[in-house]
Amino acid sequence: MEAIEELAVQPCTSSLYLRPFRLSYRQNGTKKFWDFMRTHDSVSILIFNTSRQCFVVVKQFRPAVYMCEVERHHPQVFQNQDQESFASLENPLPAVVGVTYELCAGIVDKPGLSLEEIACEEVLEECGYRVSTADLRRITSYRSGVGLTGSSQTLFYAEVNDQMRTSGGGGQPEEGELIEVVEIPLEESMKFAYDETFPKTMGVIFSFMWFHNNIAPKLPKK
Repeated sequence: MEAIEELAVQPCTSSLYLRPFRLSYRQNGTKKFWDFMRTHDSVSILIFNTSRQCFVVVKQFRPAVYMCEVERHHPQVFQNQDQESFASLENPLPAVVGVTYELCAGIVDKPGLSLEEIACEEVLEECGYRVSTADLRRITSYRSGVGLTGSSQTLFYAEVNDQMRTSGGGGQPEEGELIEVVEIPLEESMKFAYDETFPKTMGVIFSFMWFHNNIAPKLPKK
């Protein structure tokens, strides 16, 4: 994850994942507009390994997070946005500034599969555990990026054990995925959730809290 080279930023004129729009409308007699993007909905999965009493999350490099840090240190990179190309950066920041901890997740882009089936695929591809739709418990769904995309994410819970792991996970390299599987011990999970030195998504924090409120009280006492 550390080798970031030949960093260059340029305008995005087309994308398989994002479609930018400007909405014009009148609300309570006032003319307004709002810029937004359409993108895929998604699923995420809180995975708990009962063999070792730990959560299974993923760690990966996120270019958008990385570029927020780049702009903070080098604001000139995003200047002159009307030009065909932006400024280049000869000495990029280390990749670690763009690495985040996240739940196993994936976009909903396969019309023939249910949300549960897509979630099972993601658990296998990213974390190496083979689960069935019957192993999933739907926690809830919510809107993410409400000011920009308004997309929906559905959160599931899955319990796994060591015998269910069939590979090391890591995502699909042919699609450019570079994912590290990380285990967070149950007894350290809430400390991890609020530790700002570990950049993470809100999904991690929310799902850990959900687990401690709904699952942890039912676990066998040591």
